[in-house]
Amino acid sequence: MKRNTPKGSGAAKTVFLFDVDNTLLDNDRVIADLTKYLKREVGPKRARCYWTIFERLRTRLGYADYLGALQRYRIEYPHDLGLLAISRFLINYPFANRLFPNSLDVIEHVKQWGSAVLLTDGDVVFQPRKVDRSGLYEAVDGHALIYVHKEHELADVEGRYPAAHYVMVDDKLRILAAVKKIWRSRVTTVFVRQGHYALDPKILAACPAADLSIERIGALLNCGLQDFAPRAAQVARGSV
Repeated sequence: MKRNTPKGSGAAKTVFLFDVDNTLLDNDRVIADLTKYLKREVGPKRARCYWTIFERLRTRLGYADYLGALQRYRIEYPHDLGLLAISRFLINYPFANRLFPNSLDVIEHVKQWGSAVLLTDGDVVFQPRKVDRSGLYEAVDGHALIYVHKEHELADVEGRYPAAHYVMVDDKLRILAAVKKIWRSRVTTVFVRQGHYALDPKILAACPAADLSIERIGALLNCGLQDFAPRAAQVARGSV
C-alpha cells in the first residue's frame, strides 16, 4: 500500500510520518481481544501454541504476521475448525473502534503545515486491511507506506515524499533513535508513550530520548508548527 507523490510536485516543507500500531491505533487492545477469542474458539492450550508460533515468526521476520502465524498453526492442527472463525475475526475486526482518542483529529491538525503519511511495518495483507478498515487510509488521503523494516527504507520514503523537514511520530523509541541517527536535524522525533513498547523500562534505558515526548497522541493537538522545529522541546505543551 504505497502511493507516490505526483511527479514534478517538488519537495514539501514538512512531512509528518505516523506509525500505526500503538501510535494511532490501540494494537495492545486488538491483541487482547484476539487472545480472548482464541481461548474461546480453540482453548487455552492451543491459544498459547498460536502465540508461540506468532512470536517465533515475528523474531524471524521482524514484524507481526498474524495471518502467517495462523497458517503455521494450521500445519500443526489441520483439523481444527476454529481456524475459520479466527480468520473471520481477524479480517472483519472493527479497527475503527480501536483508534486512540483524537487520532483522526491529530492527522487533520498537522495537514495545515504539510503532508500526513502513514509509515508502518507489517505484512502485505493484514496490515493494509487494518489501515483501511480503521479509517486511517482515508484520513491521510491514501498516503500510506508499509515496509518490513521502515527504519531501513528512509531513502525510499524521501524519494516518495521529499521534504525540507520530517516529523516522525512513533511509540517505539528504538525506531525513533534509528531514524534520528540517519536524518539527524532533518527530522523531529516524537515519542508517544502508549502501548507496551513505550513503557518497557529496558527499551527506555537503552535508547536516547526523542526530541519531543507526549503521553498520548491527542496531545499533539496542543502543538504548533514551532514545536516540531529542529531541537524542539523534550515535552509537548499541555495535554488534551
